[in-house]
Amino acid sequence: MSDEISIQFTRFSAFYSPLIATIAGGFLQQEGFAPKHSIAPLGKSAIDGVVAGTVHVCQSAPSQGFGPLEKGQAPPAVHFAQINEMDGFFLTGRGADPAFTWDTLKGRRVLVDHGGQPMAMFKYACHKRGLDFASIQAVNVPSDQMDAAFRKGEGDYIHQQGPAPQQLEHDRAGHVVASVGQAIGPVAFSSLAATRAWLGTDAARRFMRAYRKARAWLLATPAAEVAKAEASFFPEIDPAVLAATIGYYQTLGCWTPHVEITRPAFEVALDVFQHSKLITKRHRYEDVIAQPPSAS
Repeated sequence: MSDEISIQFTRFSAFYSPLIATIAGGFLQQEGFAPKHSIAPLGKSAIDGVVAGTVHVCQSAPSQGFGPLEKGQAPPAVHFAQINEMDGFFLTGRGADPAFTWDTLKGRRVLVDHGGQPMAMFKYACHKRGLDFASIQAVNVPSDQMDAAFRKGEGDYIHQQGPAPQQLEHDRAGHVVASVGQAIGPVAFSSLAATRAWLGTDAARRFMRAYRKARAWLLATPAAEVAKAEASFFPEIDPAVLAATIGYYQTLGCWTPHVEITRPAFEVALDVFQHSKLITKRHRYEDVIAQPPSAS
């Protein structure tokens, strides 16, 4: 009899392949789990499911812990492994632009994802590239409507996570001109979160064993093969687009081989949120981050 394990995503895209692969590649099943996954309902955080006890592990971000800490409260869940050690968003323009620099965005209408972390990272990327964020016209369209708005002619550029930009390229509706991840470098971007109590269980150790194997498999396997395994999770994405997205992320450096959330990556996340004045002080690593359960 398999143990049910409930996994919830805050956002669902190929960028989160390290976690998707635990299911798609059969790694959780090998550890005796019957995995079920869901996406957090609009306006809800996947952390809420963890706190309510309906979700064992969720895809989140270490920055989720900053909100409670700013109010003087202990975060209800801890982040125990990284999914991505880089921002996975891209900038897509109307046409190919080999000479593109971030300065090109001055005075242009950019559909910027206004979600808390995506926006903070975008502002920090502008800062790193010497561009004053105030010099662009940041257009605020709800995340789930941005793609359709751009396709209808709204904006000069759009800021999205893969595979949406790759699908735009495939449909000849846009050209990727820049990677936000490359502008920022390594950062504690997305993570696995759970309660401290669950991390002490045998189930957590078995999950971690599966996750380590899935991550290694993802890095060592040709993108087209990974895309084939994940195809049923992305019925609306062209298989070639999914493979191209996975291939790009494999080379970007977001899926580093280690699973731990490192102190240096966490410090950069603090830099990003301080830059946007979303935190009033630098929070302690230990208050947000836990070490992964040992595989033994």
